[in-house]
Amino acid sequence: MTRQDAASAVPVGTLFGVPAGQDLSASRLAVMGVPFDMGYHPTRVGARSGPAHVRTHSALVAEHLDGFGADLLQELGVVDLGDAPVLPGDVAKSFPAIEAAVARILVAGAVPLTLGGDGAVTLPQLRALKRHRAGDFAVLHFDAHTDAYDGIYPYEYNNANTFVHAVTEGLIDPAESMHVGMRDTSHRGHPGIVGVARDLGYEVVTMDEFTAMGVPALVERIRERFAGVPVYLCWDMDVFDPSAAPGVVTPSWGGITVREGLGVLRGMRGLEFAAFDINTVSPPHDHAGLTGSLAAQVAMECVFLRDAMPR
Repeated sequence: MTRQDAASAVPVGTLFGVPAGQDLSASRLAVMGVPFDMGYHPTRVGARSGPAHVRTHSALVAEHLDGFGADLLQELGVVDLGDAPVLPGDVAKSFPAIEAAVARILVAGAVPLTLGGDGAVTLPQLRALKRHRAGDFAVLHFDAHTDAYDGIYPYEYNNANTFVHAVTEGLIDPAESMHVGMRDTSHRGHPGIVGVARDLGYEVVTMDEFTAMGVPALVERIRERFAGVPVYLCWDMDVFDPSAAPGVVTPSWGGITVREGLGVLRGMRGLEFAAFDINTVSPPHDHAGLTGSLAAQVAMECVFLRDAMPR
């Protein structure tokens, strides 16, 4: 029995208890785990276990679906496809597998909702959207970091340069995309994480700018900017302050509160979404399952976003 056969023989717990399976014929929203991380962080390797952790903690969050609940999930035909067949640390094998798995969802006409994995899992998903989805789309990225670092790691692909590759490969137009929640580290003239992203053409709303404008103004800005444009929503869990989400790959103090995050998510209802990408949950660092539970709550908000999309 191969490693992949052995893995597929083990029952996979599903997000919110939705049906597990591969039939996408009636699905408008399909869940898939992407248990991949680069594996080279010196102290915080663990995002490869994120999908199972979020699924486990989704059981309690699912109780809040009562009243929408089974009816909403059934109406959307939500199905959990299990995990993409990846090998952590192996980009050459894993990126094509992720791209192919997401492409299958898109070709079936469903919207993917993926659970990472570290921030590297976003690049192959963007490749799938570019190649298998008709029409353009824009990225809305919530994160403590831009993931548009250049030249700081001796690896061509890593979880810090996803949005550099997205531009150089022509997958997205940075002028149409937005990063939100960054805690800039610019110092003594160095461009910092925000400066590099802005030089690439991205709009960046730093955490300081977010705090100054507040949730209503940010929601208004997002709704105006992305009206009529399909959105790839990339939600890195470290956009939250570590006091609320300690179990992430690279925690950064001074992040958004849970109330702010939910306010932004709920304020986006009615926009069109091409994909939902929730990543960077690291179970070995997750005290009392706080981050896993909060990631499941973000996933539930994505269910509502999908239901509220124009038909």
